[in-house]
Amino acid sequence: MAIERVAVLGSGSWGTAFAKVIADSGPEVVLWARRQEVASEVTETRVNSGYLPGISLPANLTATSDPAKALDGADAVVLAVPSQTLRVNLSAWKELLPPDATLVSLSKGVELGTLKRMSEVIREVAGVDESQVAVVSGPNLAKEIAVEQPTATVIACTDHDRAVDLQHACSNSYFRPYTNTDVVGCELGGACKNVIALACGMAAGMGYGDNTMASIITRGLAETARLGAALGADPLTFAGLAGLGDLVATCASPLSRNRSFGERLGRGDTLAQAQEAAHGQVAEGVKSCSSIRELANAHGVDMPITEGVHQVCHDGLSVRDLGAALLGRDRKHERQ
Repeated sequence: MAIERVAVLGSGSWGTAFAKVIADSGPEVVLWARRQEVASEVTETRVNSGYLPGISLPANLTATSDPAKALDGADAVVLAVPSQTLRVNLSAWKELLPPDATLVSLSKGVELGTLKRMSEVIREVAGVDESQVAVVSGPNLAKEIAVEQPTATVIACTDHDRAVDLQHACSNSYFRPYTNTDVVGCELGGACKNVIALACGMAAGMGYGDNTMASIITRGLAETARLGAALGADPLTFAGLAGLGDLVATCASPLSRNRSFGERLGRGDTLAQAQEAAHGQVAEGVKSCSSIRELANAHGVDMPITEGVHQVCHDGLSVRDLGAALLGRDRKHERQ
């Protein structure tokens, strides 16, 4: 089915950037903003100055603060809200969702308490089959995409034809989407990379260099893949864009909120100080490290970096002691 009209619910950096991607690919896009002043600015000036200043948005992208107007007649609904608020937001929108629309998650995380992936939350709240839910994951830093620097991503859906429809709806000269049916692997890669990026940021804040970064990234990928194997993911997914690709971009780039947040912790800031420096925002990995840790423990999966990041963020462990703990672990085969 051709996708001609798309609702993007969430007007932050990534929601706005992905709305621009879709609009640049041809479909009509309506962006929902919580604040009317943001919606008015986007519609009237073609700019979202609060999140993507200086970026001119296409004429076929409009905005509204009324979710009913955004969702009316949408062929696809893109959910671009933080992972820990997805359930409450989607519950408010449930009755407005077009019955056959593809529901697309941009959120990356594991829900606290339920330990559900975002696609599972969507299925549960919206009451839809898994074949109606897709996820987008890859090396997709919003500010780079907004200025049309080339990148690629993965659209994962158990219904491959539906994934192909979405692929056509967001393909353009700077954004190349691939399809995949491994929703579990793509979501775990997207969730876990935020935690590993915090660890890389901590190492950078302590002044460590590329050898340390490469070691954290590689061992972080190994523990992510172990969790994926326990949950039935395709191991090859973690070598692709939603695995290694997203992980490298998030761990290495100063544009990554998780990497930057971790760097402040590595320099000695408290969690509260790092949050204040981030204009009151807490990096996604600070919350997800706890739910991912619980998920791993429930399945008997060893994730030492995730465990350590959780202890730094929530149990008072110092960053320096985290490094010593990781290096002092029992020696073992690389694939363990």
